[in-house]
Amino acid sequence: MPTQLQKNRIIEEQGAVHWARFCEQHDTAQLMSHQDEIVTAFGRSEFIARQCLAHPEWLYEIVTRQPATDIDHAAQLTHLLKDITSEEAMQKAIRMYRNQHMLRLAWYDLHNRQTIEISLAATSELADALIYFTYQWIYDSLCKRYGTPDGPYGPQPMLILAMGKLGGMELNFSSDIDLIFCYPYKGETQGGRKSLEHQQFFNKVAQKLIAALDKVTVDGQVFRVDMRLRPFGDSGPLVSHFSAFEDYYQEQGRSWERFAMIKARPVNPRGDYNDELLQILRPFTFRRYLDFTTIDALRHMKGLINREIRRRGLRNNIKLGPGGIREVEFFAQSFQLIHGGREPLLRQRGLRQTLEALDELNIVESDTIEMIYQNYLFLRKLEHTLQQLNDEQTQTLPDDENDKTVVAAVMGFEDYDSLITELNHKMSAIHAQFNDLVEEHHQAHDETDTLFSICQDAWQVDLAADEFINLFKDYLDKTESEQVFKRLTDFRTKLRQFRLGERGGSTLDGLMPELLHTLVEAHPDRIEQVMRRVLSVIKAITGRTTYLNLLLENLNVLKQLVKLCERSEWIAIQIKRFPLLLDELLTPLYLEQQNTSSADSLREYQDELRQLLLRVDPDDVELTMDICRQFKLCQQLRIAASDINGSLPINKVSDKLTMLAEAILNSVIRYAWQQVALRYGQPEHLDDNNLGFAVVGYGKLGGYELGYGSDLDLVFLHNAPRDAQTNGKRQVSAQQFYIKLAQRIMHFLNTTTLFGQLYETDLRLRPSGSAGLLCCHIDGFETYQRDEAWTWEHQALVRARGVAGDAGLLSHFDVVRQQILTQQRPLPSLISDVTSMREKMRTHLEHQREEGVDLKQCAGGITDVEFVTQYLVLGYSHRFERLISHTDNLSILDTARDHGVISADVCEQLQQAYLKLRDHYHQLTLADDKYAQSTDSLDELRHWVRSAWQKILSI
Repeated sequence: MPTQLQKNRIIEEQGAVHWARFCEQHDTAQLMSHQDEIVTAFGRSEFIARQCLAHPEWLYEIVTRQPATDIDHAAQLTHLLKDITSEEAMQKAIRMYRNQHMLRLAWYDLHNRQTIEISLAATSELADALIYFTYQWIYDSLCKRYGTPDGPYGPQPMLILAMGKLGGMELNFSSDIDLIFCYPYKGETQGGRKSLEHQQFFNKVAQKLIAALDKVTVDGQVFRVDMRLRPFGDSGPLVSHFSAFEDYYQEQGRSWERFAMIKARPVNPRGDYNDELLQILRPFTFRRYLDFTTIDALRHMKGLINREIRRRGLRNNIKLGPGGIREVEFFAQSFQLIHGGREPLLRQRGLRQTLEALDELNIVESDTIEMIYQNYLFLRKLEHTLQQLNDEQTQTLPDDENDKTVVAAVMGFEDYDSLITELNHKMSAIHAQFNDLVEEHHQAHDETDTLFSICQDAWQVDLAADEFINLFKDYLDKTESEQVFKRLTDFRTKLRQFRLGERGGSTLDGLMPELLHTLVEAHPDRIEQVMRRVLSVIKAITGRTTYLNLLLENLNVLKQLVKLCERSEWIAIQIKRFPLLLDELLTPLYLEQQNTSSADSLREYQDELRQLLLRVDPDDVELTMDICRQFKLCQQLRIAASDINGSLPINKVSDKLTMLAEAILNSVIRYAWQQVALRYGQPEHLDDNNLGFAVVGYGKLGGYELGYGSDLDLVFLHNAPRDAQTNGKRQVSAQQFYIKLAQRIMHFLNTTTLFGQLYETDLRLRPSGSAGLLCCHIDGFETYQRDEAWTWEHQALVRARGVAGDAGLLSHFDVVRQQILTQQRPLPSLISDVTSMREKMRTHLEHQREEGVDLKQCAGGITDVEFVTQYLVLGYSHRFERLISHTDNLSILDTARDHGVISADVCEQLQQAYLKLRDHYHQLTLADDKYAQSTDSLDELRHWVRSAWQKILSI
């Protein structure tokens, strides 16, 4: 292994090689007395050697002059740019100027002829001048073309806020520059060949300035420009006017932006516009009260940095690592944000001035301040040295042995190991002070939870796809990682449209790693699909910090949400549309729906809804509608959760959904009655508490088979005498009263509010269909069914039952239904009517596609079973009246079996097929899908139904 002496000789030899090449190309007569100094510089910096070889006049000027700290960049750049008329020439000029002066700074630094404090200030002054005079050249040239953007204090400038180290006049040697652009007031330019709105004008200035500084040409680059600190980051406008600027920081500003704004400094010369801008920023940055929330924000920001270090695999980083430059800056800035609102002395941009203020105000002990600042200067000198090796932006200690030798020599150590020993001592001392400041006593996940750390990195660090995949390699396969990465990236993109406040952004940053952790830990099948569903819910509540907090503070709720979304697209959509449903997940009660009887369920729903409505002013129609809708949404979610949990069989799920609809219908009828009666009085023929009104449910409602998205097939009946009137001040006929009542009920059910519809309704099964009266007299209903109804209307009557209204009127309906259904019908013509109608339905309603099966309308599907039961009732109830006792298909099949109309085997096959098909269809509804995948078991079920159809309807 080479000795330190040998290492030093290698560096000298490298410098000598560059010097020899220089001597071959240039006249060195006036430089020979400086040969040792030149060889040392060439050996220590490729950047210096490269620039001197290209520009020997710069080398001569450096070695023949003493370090200058008072260079008049303003005068030099003004002279340099005054006669330049093209952007290409301007860009070349400023690059040459930058390289010449950076060469000078590196030369003095690497020979230790100036302190690091002088170097930092000189680098910042050079950057200021290059930025401002480049901007001024672009501004002047655009004003000649478009005119001047005037304002109350004369021509409006584009104010350039220098952020970060440039803002604090502490810019490192090879750094990007963080800038924010703004202009004072909206308007239009005046005096040019073509007038522009100020926004357009300053956008052009900003775009050209960024290109002039950032573009890489044969002469290199002036500075890498980073604009991500501007309002709304990359998605925000390049330049904002003062009003928009102020609105953003008042309403949207985040904690990290307060840290950033401490160092914000206008590059432009002092003026009224500058003062106005600083007045906008001060109240955002420095709060009037002691602001101890700063420490939490600091913990969060430090967590981001740690994750960035892990993500990029950074080691030996003197800026971001423990005890690094960033921790010193955070240490000082934290006290500035906490106390700066009350202590003007702490509103400093530079670190040294801030630390001196902390000492003067007795906030931090003098010894601690001295230690931190001296160690900071050591780190900044080391940082400059690393970057001056080859003009590269790096804060990572070198692996190359020659670079190690150079760094140790410039830093004044005999060898690199001695340097590292001292460096570790200084960084440990800084880190100890920083830890005292941000010590956190409680964490949701301990340090051994590697997965959670990974999930934090995945959300809070800007990862490339391959980095993301590698991060999760122990938890997800490559395909899953790619899917999750794409879904997360899409979510981030859509998130930009939301203008989250500081609290909302912070909550979301805490929630997203928890969500990822839950998803990956549970590792559901189709993780991407589940993630899509959950993120759709998160996106819907992003603007509602209360709901974000609910999930973050109650991780069991988050886990339940993931579970429900895994099983059901329908639930995900419901919660997305109606976030109030998240409250239901706070208690396990929603998973404990009892397998109670229909009567008990109806009574429970009626009682609960009645209690809710008692709290509402009867005249508050809107709130009453909302309460009913919220009640339905919450109850449906509880039923669906129990369904998914397996605690309710399919027929009980439908029972509960049906009873829920009945309870709501009863409440709606009472409410609608009160509203109509208030206006018109009541029909005069009524006595006691009778309404003379009833609602008949058909289809799934009548057959106790409602699903989650089912509409309600309704028929409204009344029994008012022909000449009956109402008894109110505005009299109408009883017939009109009941029509208005039906209209009011429909309005209540169908109107879409913030909480959606109660139910979609279908009234086409009433006598004469859409052409018939909205509310029909029971006698007219009877006459129509007896004399005019088609067979298919009698089929529908099989599944009809009274669901709400007067008991006497409902009994009358039952008599009519019994009389119609028990009529004797010739079986051949009945079979013809039933099969013909079935074919028409299948032709018009069956939705086919290559990859799926329509379980309702396909041959051997749900509707075929329903048609079989309807045929059995219409064909045989004149002999076996018990067939009309039930409206649900399973009971009808049981009765038909008991009377020998069908065999026990056929009955069981039909019932099993029907239950399984309905269950399958139910799950499709929960998954928000319409089509089933064709499988052997599904084909077998359909075969059973088709076989039974042939046996029963082929007589």
